[in-house]
Amino acid sequence: MIKYLPLKIYPSTKRTLIRPFVPGSTAQVEHILFRIFSTPPNEIENYLLEIYDQLNSADARLKAIFTKHFEYVKDKIPANLDISDLEKELIGAYFTQQYALESTAVFNPSVVPHPVQDKEGVLKIILSLRAIGEGHISSIIFMEGEIDGSLDLTLKSDKSTLIYEPDRIQHSYEKKLFFKTAYELDLLNKMNKPVFDILGSVFEFSDLENAINEVIKKNTENNRANLEEALNKLRLLAQSNFTLRFKTDSLVERAIFPASPTQSNGLEDARFVQFRNDDGSFIYYATFTAYDGKTVMPEMLETKDFCEFKISTLNGPAARNKGMALFPRKINGCYMMIGRQDNESLYIMKSDNPYFWYDSKPLIKPKYKWEHIQIGNSGSPIEIDEGWLVLTHGVGPIRTYSLGAILLDKDNPEKVIGRLEEPLVKPTKDEALGYVPNVVYTCGALAYGRSLFLPYAIGDIITRFAFVDIDQLLNHLK
Repeated sequence: MIKYLPLKIYPSTKRTLIRPFVPGSTAQVEHILFRIFSTPPNEIENYLLEIYDQLNSADARLKAIFTKHFEYVKDKIPANLDISDLEKELIGAYFTQQYALESTAVFNPSVVPHPVQDKEGVLKIILSLRAIGEGHISSIIFMEGEIDGSLDLTLKSDKSTLIYEPDRIQHSYEKKLFFKTAYELDLLNKMNKPVFDILGSVFEFSDLENAINEVIKKNTENNRANLEEALNKLRLLAQSNFTLRFKTDSLVERAIFPASPTQSNGLEDARFVQFRNDDGSFIYYATFTAYDGKTVMPEMLETKDFCEFKISTLNGPAARNKGMALFPRKINGCYMMIGRQDNESLYIMKSDNPYFWYDSKPLIKPKYKWEHIQIGNSGSPIEIDEGWLVLTHGVGPIRTYSLGAILLDKDNPEKVIGRLEEPLVKPTKDEALGYVPNVVYTCGALAYGRSLFLPYAIGDIITRFAFVDIDQLLNHLK
């Protein structure tokens, strides 16, 4: 029933993300700048050449990044100093770091059809993966590949060793929607509600800051620390809704690294889906978990081209847990999603808005020995002729994660047609050890004809691939 491919993706230290580096101490920043200004002008150009040689790149993007990073410390430099472009470049280089975001693990893959299909007899795909590097920080990376009629997989290789951060663009906000989101997330109280009396019907982040400062200025009855804490909740909500825009043409040079306070410790387990709109057009969504070191927050990515990503919070009482995944189209006029609500069972949810979720119903509970601890989804439901095929994961003895499957009715996904009694894929003896032992896991598969293309992770460290015969899989459902 399963054809395993020899191809595997391993962690690597060869590719690094170019990121800002600014010490937290203002005094240290000033000391560094003082030392940089002691560099003789005639040595600056040669020193920059050494730096570019070390990075094995001197293209315009890297120079632009150094100049951009100069802006982070520009306010610490006396305004009367005349600074050349080369000096700005060098200062930016000092406040730049390389981060090996794939050095520890590359796992929990998700897969969708590529937005551009220009090869006959071949399905082009985009693979997303969770990458872990220094400090156990998770980010999302991408790869491109092709599946041919013989069920052979080819992953596109790229010689680039550098990964570039995108531009971060703060949204404009609709006051009614922002208020609704704050209410759903239980962020509102009598101390911060006056902010909304000041804001216009549409506002920018700077407008929110001005409104917050005005409320603080007029405060006469609230404890200052408590007031600032309440107001900061609105600031953090605004900072959690933004757009990322990449300038690089290469997909593998793009990575979504934590870019907001809610994501400071990582973006975990993105479940991508190609969503068909009512007019037949497509958009890509990905539900993922943002983690700040203490709290998990469900969030959503939205993109049409994998160059620009809109990031928003998920809201409502039915969007409170990890591991949610959207159906790839509306059903009976509603968006639908599958996920956990109680840390044990699978639930199904419906909504008229992909960002607000209120209604949920139990779908299946743990039943078999390999899933007695808990079950969850392993990617968005996959539409086939017989219904909605949903990959699941079950947790059993020794906290072993195995993959299973269920089939839901196409017109009424709340109805379960069948489920596997035994795991579809489980850790073998020689795959039991890893960063997290006894785990096989995926965040999404796709149907290719009557085969299921299944990328999955082993031990939360490496990724491998398989094809599953859909007809044989259905025959094993009970």
